[in-house]
Amino acid sequence: MKARTMLLLLGFACAMQARAHGGLIDLSVYDRTDGKRLAVYWHEGRAYVVGKPGNEYQVSVKNRLREDVLAIVSVDGVNVISGETAHPGQTGYVLSSYQGYNILGWRKSLAETAAFYFTALPDSYAARTGRPDNVGVIGVAVFRERARVVPLEELKPRDTPRAEAQSAPAPAARAQGNAAAGDAAESAGRVVPDRLGTGHGRSESSYASYTQFERASAAPTETITIYYDSYENLLAQGVPVATPPIARFRPDPFPDRGRFVPDPVK
Repeated sequence: MKARTMLLLLGFACAMQARAHGGLIDLSVYDRTDGKRLAVYWHEGRAYVVGKPGNEYQVSVKNRLREDVLAIVSVDGVNVISGETAHPGQTGYVLSSYQGYNILGWRKSLAETAAFYFTALPDSYAARTGRPDNVGVIGVAVFRERARVVPLEELKPRDTPRAEAQSAPAPAARAQGNAAAGDAAESAGRVVPDRLGTGHGRSESSYASYTQFERASAAPTETITIYYDSYENLLAQGVPVATPPIARFRPDPFPDRGRFVPDPVK
């Protein structure tokens, strides 16, 4: 079950203020354009966040355990590292104990990602690659690491927090992913334009390298899901989203009209 994995060289831990969603890890969505973490709304057992069309966002994950975990992350049913139709057996990020990572976009190489941004469904990366059926959802499948004998030198404290990614899917996982991609391609004509999806945005630096991770089980220990859409669409679905803030007119008490009181205009 060993496979080559990807180590993201981080110089910081995720600055999450509170648990967002999940047991083994925290999962939250941060609007990079407005500079705020999106509130999570619950409806019929599902978690939702409100996406603002055109705004860039990041998916933030943080390990809540003292051990490393592997997080397979998908957006709109697409693996954010490999671009494959998502399956738990694929590539993901390994989070060191109590450490986190901000996933800014689709991974293009070991040094670059393409930013996530909320956009109309036809412009989403999933729809543009023939897979529109699962647009509007962010998912994380979490795996614990198999216990192993640790050499004495590895017991020394780590100086650098890390996030890793397993890169080689099992043959069965690859086959299932390809079949799912084919089914999605057949349904590409059923796109609903007013739904919100995630676009393939600007390039930015995000460095990574490879490492090893051995899963403790074939199935994920935990799967976390957050759905997203526009405010109007979620409201129409009955999700109890908060009313967006209304821009209020704020009069200026000193508008500089001159040294003395002029006559009013007749």
